[in-house]
Amino acid sequence: MSTVTEFVDVNVPVRTCYDQWTQFEEFPRFMEGVEEIQQLDDTHTHWKTRIAGIEREFDAKITEQLPDERVAWTATEGEKQAGVVTFHRLDETHTRVTVQIDFDPQGLVEIAGDKLGVVDRRVKGDLHRFKEFIESRGGITTGGWRGQVDRPGA
Repeated sequence: MSTVTEFVDVNVPVRTCYDQWTQFEEFPRFMEGVEEIQQLDDTHTHWKTRIAGIEREFDAKITEQLPDERVAWTATEGEKQAGVVTFHRLDETHTRVTVQIDFDPQGLVEIAGDKLGVVDRRVKGDLHRFKEFIESRGGITTGGWRGQVDRPGA
């Protein structure tokens, strides 16, 4: 397994940042290689990606979601990955967004890309595009979900 951890400081309040992040179907607007995400219900999504010419589809389950704090997920079929995004209030109008992803690269292209830091750069780029996306909208979100998903066993 490999782990990527990246962060970006965004010039919007934590609630705005969190609310936009919960709009998973908007991810293709700022995540390179993500072609489509379908929100199946409150805790399940279906992803279609194309990265380095490799097309993949997989399902993911939100395993924990605390408004204005964190969203954690794990792939349930297809990909072997899990992750968490956390939102840290820096002040009234600034938020630090941190993403940690654990994944298992498959095949020679993915293993080589992981060793060359391609995944790290992609996640960093996606975070910067998220920052540009929400800031360019004047801090106005495309929606938001304020529900809570408790961590299993909590």
